[in-house]
Amino acid sequence: MEPSYRIVPPSQIKTASISDTAGSLGLHDTLHYGIRSIATEMRGGQFENRIAKWEETQDNARLHMLANLYGPSAPMRLLMERQIVSASPHMPGMPQSNIHLDILMGRDETLDPTDFFLGLESGPPLSIHNEMEKKLRL
Repeated sequence: MEPSYRIVPPSQIKTASISDTAGSLGLHDTLHYGIRSIATEMRGGQFENRIAKWEETQDNARLHMLANLYGPSAPMRLLMERQIVSASPHMPGMPQSNIHLDILMGRDETLDPTDFFLGLESGPPLSIHNEMEKKLRL
C-alpha cells in the first residue's frame, strides 16, 4: 500500500517511439529509452494505463484514508481478511464467484458483465459427483 490520496492513476507508461527517442543518427536509442514497442506506439498508452490501474488506485486511496482515520491496523486487517477470503476454496461444479471478496472490496452493490456471464455458456454440470471426483482425483 503506497501512501497516496491520488484519485486518478498516474501515467507511467514510458513510450519509446522513433520520433521521440531518436539519437544523433536518427535511430532509436535503446540503452537510454528502453526497448521500442510497436504496441505502445499504436495505442493510446496513457489512457489505457489509467483505465487498467483505476481500481488499484481507488483502493489504495481508500486504504490510506482508513489508515489516517482509524490507524494503521484498520487497512492491515482489511488486507488480511481479503487475503484469507481469496484463498478459500469454492464448491466444484458450481460457478466460481467470491461474494465475500466482493463485499470486502466494496463491489457488492455494482453490476459487472462477470455477474451475468460466469462461464456458464455450456450450462451447469450434469453431475456434481463427477466434478468432485475430477477435483479430488478419485
